[in-house]
Amino acid sequence: MSVDWPTLLPLIFAGLMGLAILIYVILDGFDLGIGILFAAAEDTEQDTMIAAIGPFWDANETWLVLAVGLLLVAFPLAHGTILTALYIPVFVLLVGLILRGVAFDFRAKVPAGRKHRWNRIFFLGSVIASLAQGYMLGVYVLGLDVGPGGVAFGALVALCLAAAYAAMGAAWVIYKTEGDLQKKAVLWLRTALVLTALGMVAVSLATPFASARIFDKWFVWPAMLYLSPLPILSAVLFLWLWRQTFHLPKPGDRHALPFLTLAAIFTLGFAGLAWSFYPFVVPDRLTIWQAASAPESLAVILVGTVVVLPIIIFYSFFAYRVFAGKATDLTYD
Repeated sequence: MSVDWPTLLPLIFAGLMGLAILIYVILDGFDLGIGILFAAAEDTEQDTMIAAIGPFWDANETWLVLAVGLLLVAFPLAHGTILTALYIPVFVLLVGLILRGVAFDFRAKVPAGRKHRWNRIFFLGSVIASLAQGYMLGVYVLGLDVGPGGVAFGALVALCLAAAYAAMGAAWVIYKTEGDLQKKAVLWLRTALVLTALGMVAVSLATPFASARIFDKWFVWPAMLYLSPLPILSAVLFLWLWRQTFHLPKPGDRHALPFLTLAAIFTLGFAGLAWSFYPFVVPDRLTIWQAASAPESLAVILVGTVVVLPIIIFYSFFAYRVFAGKATDLTYD
């Protein structure tokens, strides 16, 4: 039986791009969340928090580069349409990432009296990047609507995503630290979970009514029955994690269960979004096949992806394995 490559290749690249975005949101999400939590941490705690993400944060952003690269080479029409509509928030996102990256290094090299300034810049860059990502997601969900309704919905999603990143950051601090900072991170997680849950409920209720296409995909029988495990399981995981926060930290606790639980919630939410958008790569404008490059081009790109992607995955697993365990005191030799 022959393979219909013109149909299959765009689907493969849509899946790879979605996977890269999901991994980025989970991994760089805790980096950004820790930056947001800087506002509630003391000086010595901030050093420990930096030590908890130091070996990982550059590698985490590789997944964003991969996702944007796949969008550019595999779906050039979508790349042009999306970035044209989101030019300003993309610029704001880059500013936030630059501020965050510069502050990450400069805070360790300036005199002690100026360290507070770069800590604030690290916090500011993390907040800006998180809000920009959430705003772009909200506008994208509504089909790149930049009218008053789209802007308001984008702002709602921005706040929700920033709270979710803060929860991820708190969960990572619980995993990587001990003592008073770990106990404080439990309180941060509890607060962030409430804000994240409220935001996700608001977004989940608003999205179907903001888009008739998404409403029809979710609230039609028997699709409602098949899709019901996604919100139900998400709610169960939220409630379970909320109850766990009253029993954390546990003696000798070295596991990353709160972080992994949040990662599972993110994955379920991403699956719901993927179902809502399919088969469009630009909502209500371009399908995966309309936006895709020529099959010959995709075949060549797939060869390169098959080589590069395992290297990225291997390095990520290797880095997280080598630097597993609790963060130690931050030193710069």
